[in-house]
Amino acid sequence: MQWGSLTSTAPGAAIGTLATLTTDLSRAKRTRQHNEHNTRRQLCADYLAALARTRNNLRLAARSAHTPPEERARKAIEAFKEGNAYELRYQLALIAPTPVIEASTAAFRALRDLRDLVEEGALHTDPSYLDLRDHWEERFAELRTAMRSTLDTTQP
Repeated sequence: MQWGSLTSTAPGAAIGTLATLTTDLSRAKRTRQHNEHNTRRQLCADYLAALARTRNNLRLAARSAHTPPEERARKAIEAFKEGNAYELRYQLALIAPTPVIEASTAAFRALRDLRDLVEEGALHTDPSYLDLRDHWEERFAELRTAMRSTLDTTQP
């Protein structure tokens, strides 16, 4: 065996192995980032849907003018239980950046304030209800904007 051919083959094999390893690591990182992005995007969508579902159920409770106040209060409480917003909010807090968490908290609190008002007997035509509804809609829009900016919706 000649040392010359072994000496020239070894560095070539090392370079080839390193290039393959680098490519595999890069591909694995891209795949992991893509999966994390999809998970965040799905959780954001699920959370927005839960808030919207809760809001819609609160709206229905507040529109029940002919329903006794106790029944409207029960419906408002049920709206939060059935909406699934609590659970998703905590999941979001684990993986979302700070601006999304802050916007999420603000939107959730605005919706909770609206629930409390309906629970106290407010109807959808009361000025206090309309004010809190507008406040909720502003917080919800801010949450969507924060989510959109952190998800960079231009990326696949």
